[in-house]
Amino acid sequence: MGKLLDKIRGLRKPARPFCTTVVVAAGQSRRMGKDKLLLPLGEGTVLEHTLRAVDASERTDEIILVTREDLLVPLAELCKGCALQKPVKVIRGGETRTESVMAGALEADPRAELIAVHDGARPLITPELFDAVVESAGVTGASAPAVPVTDTIKVADENGIVRSTPERRTLFAVQTPQVFQAELLKAALQSALTCGAEITDDCSAVERLGKQVQLVRGDSENIKITRPMDLPMAEAILRAREGRA
Repeated sequence: MGKLLDKIRGLRKPARPFCTTVVVAAGQSRRMGKDKLLLPLGEGTVLEHTLRAVDASERTDEIILVTREDLLVPLAELCKGCALQKPVKVIRGGETRTESVMAGALEADPRAELIAVHDGARPLITPELFDAVVESAGVTGASAPAVPVTDTIKVADENGIVRSTPERRTLFAVQTPQVFQAELLKAALQSALTCGAEITDDCSAVERLGKQVQLVRGDSENIKITRPMDLPMAEAILRAREGRA
């Protein structure tokens, strides 16, 4: 995928497209048992690390933070405390991830040609990877970072009986940010909402319309904070980065 990204860079448009980033922070954190976005991580919270990384992206022009109604005021204060350089809006999300992303997309600046969707619970995204995915989407129309799956994957039926074993070399774990042409993303989300389709990520919504999504090499450190065991891992990654710096 590295060679492909080099080729994409050679084909990119002279003028950089305006990109709105929707940070999704409207979940209930049921698997964590407490609001994971406000848990301490290094010198700050999980969400603070996420927002600062997105803000440091050269290809992000504005940030829309989508959250629950009860967190609108606390997260607006958190954003002020982060001293973000990019314009930021804090808005209420919906009952599902699809509704929340759509709410964020509809708030995007009219100039936005691209919309990036990033999990608020992925605090270890690097600005460099963020920019690479946006750059790819500027050419392909839909891009996402992904890492090869290292475990063998089994497909089983409802009784737990293995029915097939996909070739591991064809399998990738997809991360965020997932970046799309603005109108393509809105159309894909609207279609999913209208049909009541259950989608697990925004790429799935776009794939439903028959559109191709280009994968960019992701980062194994770009983990999502989901379970309690993920926080010590994130702390270790932060310490390792500080050591390398």
